Amino acid sequence: MLDQNMALRKVFHSRMPVNALPIRMNHNDLVNQAWAARDHAYAPYSNFQVGAALLAADGRVFLGCNVENISYGLTNCAERVAIGAAVAAGVRKFTSVVVVADTGVPISPCGACRQVLAEFGIPVVIMANRSESLEMSLSDLLPRASSGILDRPE
Repeated sequence: MLDQNMALRKVFHSRMPVNALPIRMNHNDLVNQAWAARDHAYAPYSNFQVGAALLAADGRVFLGCNVENISYGLTNCAERVAIGAAVAAGVRKFTSVVVVADTGVPISPCGACRQVLAEFGIPVVIMANRSESLEMSLSDLLPRASSGILDRPE
């Protein structure tokens, strides 16, 4: 158990130095990191654990898991937790996000998460369960994300 916790700690705390060259992160690496994040979910009410791995344009990966609250509206989804961690680190540009859960079909981000993903222009969303993954563009998941909202251009 200690070895597994050490491995997870390395995943969560490995951050690329600012002056390092970006690394190439492949699809499977991101999915695996999202599964590792899922293991830390706080879901005592639904027992529905979700993990996310957000790939920044500079090659860094930010992880998130869902954090429930007895008042369901205050629950934080894994995708938004990952984005919050990235923003807190000063990162604003991203290339993709992976979302994973133990579901019958690959999990899809909720509407609120789709809107937050659109706020940061994350172009690729990879949704996965234990047996398959599906890659989609954010514009397919949330067409016209900013149209009609405060007259913000697309």
